[in-house]
Amino acid sequence: MINFNQLRTFCQAAKHGSYTTAAEKLYVTQPAVTAQMKLLEDHCNLKLFKKRGRKVYLTDEGKILYQYARKIFDYEKEIEDVMEEMRKLKRGVLRLGTTKAYARYFMPLMITRFRETYPHIKIHLDEGSSRDMTLSLLDFQNEIAIIAKAENHPDVYFLPFSEEVVILITAPNHPLAGKRSVAFDQLSKEPIIMKEIGSGTRRLVNELFARHHCTPDVLMETSNTEFIKQLVQRGDGISFLVKDAVAIELEEGRLATAPLKGARIVLEVSIAYLKNQHLSPPAKAFLDILGKLAPEEMLPQGIGALMAKMLSQRR
Repeated sequence: MINFNQLRTFCQAAKHGSYTTAAEKLYVTQPAVTAQMKLLEDHCNLKLFKKRGRKVYLTDEGKILYQYARKIFDYEKEIEDVMEEMRKLKRGVLRLGTTKAYARYFMPLMITRFRETYPHIKIHLDEGSSRDMTLSLLDFQNEIAIIAKAENHPDVYFLPFSEEVVILITAPNHPLAGKRSVAFDQLSKEPIIMKEIGSGTRRLVNELFARHHCTPDVLMETSNTEFIKQLVQRGDGISFLVKDAVAIELEEGRLATAPLKGARIVLEVSIAYLKNQHLSPPAKAFLDILGKLAPEEMLPQGIGALMAKMLSQRR
């Protein structure tokens, strides 16, 4: 097997035509270079240099070996440059996971903010239920996820990030629309279009129904927030969604809402990442930006408040 220290010494000697200069470049003694070249020639069973005075000249065999050996150390320099670029966030990949609501309403602005600071980092954004995104961390598909805590996991750290109010939504002409309050026994008689199993919203709604000893009449379940809004607008059922995700429809009168009797649904959104695992430089940089957006004294806040803060910081 070739000794790469010997090969490195060979390249320096061949490049400068001098054992003395090679020794200076490598911070070793000239006798050490002579010894290394003797060992390399013995290993190859080839004569690589001819000597005249203090100068050394490559043999034909040495010239052929130098052509190949030089490529190795050219690649070594490229590798060192790449590693330095990754350390300085001039190269790399940021792998994120989030819910569909955050992917649509929050992440575009967040990613723009990140890319303004780190334009050379490629971003891979994955979306799905909070449970799916938790599993994506465990499978090393993503490094960071912005999700609701659908379930605890001993290997995942959940850092509180924001709080989203989840509200009952109905069609504007629905009998429940505009009521002062709606009891859960009334809700149990209505067809409900539910978020998918594994979402934080679904977990909260199920827990509330169970707490009030009621069973929801699930007409359909889907992960598509826009589809849910369309069905509710048509009067096909009622649903529960994050308030900021339906703010425009409520303001324009395309959807309506009513408060729940004795209940307020708050969805805690967290920044999730694996415990006892090294985070890449892009992931650390992303966490730093998120930390500046949502310090502890600002909680609770939702998507709307976070977006407003980001916009104000960009001005």
